[in-house]
Amino acid sequence: MIKHHISDKLLMAYSAGTLPEAFNLVVATHISLCDECRARLAGFDCVGGAVLDQRIAPAALSSGALSATLEKIKRGDGGGTAPDAPVTAAHGDTVLPGPLRSYVGGGLEQVQWRSIGGGVRQAILPTSRNASARLLHIPAGTAVPDHGHRGLELTLVLQGAFVDETDRFARGDVEIADEDMEHTPVAEAGADCICLAATDAPLKFRALLPRLAQPFFRI
Repeated sequence: MIKHHISDKLLMAYSAGTLPEAFNLVVATHISLCDECRARLAGFDCVGGAVLDQRIAPAALSSGALSATLEKIKRGDGGGTAPDAPVTAAHGDTVLPGPLRSYVGGGLEQVQWRSIGGGVRQAILPTSRNASARLLHIPAGTAVPDHGHRGLELTLVLQGAFVDETDRFARGDVEIADEDMEHTPVAEAGADCICLAATDAPLKFRALLPRLAQPFFRI
């Protein structure tokens, strides 16, 4: 059962198309798992559509526009899964939801993990430069170094769970961390924790070694 959801502010920004791609990916992946946030997003989409109806004057279409559109739909033109589509996991992969699979190129077996120390692995995903997205694989019982934030960080749990000074976060939960938060996430015992994290600024580590390694691991 999902306890920690995307905020209204972020859902409205997602609906309006103003979030960086990395944050869009986290939101899209979360709403593919969360009925509550998917319903709230639909409400914001409806409000946005009503506002557009009031502000945009009708435009005349060519006589063949409808038939051409129907033909494209029939052929499947413009196909492919958009990053914001609430698609469920396929091919038996119960960890990576559909929106995330399209970035990875498949399931967990396609993830190109890279060790960043302490047993923790990461895979940086291809997104626009104004924010970064990465998958994190944290062994059960392992702590991520104590850190703060210079900007916004969204962390979505895909497998296992972690706890920090604020609460416990399990599959589908999203932790929203800003400049006021400093924490030490610890993966729960029992199962390795896999997360999708997006940041728009480097983290602030207290310990010297993580600070020295930070430029190399782009965290």
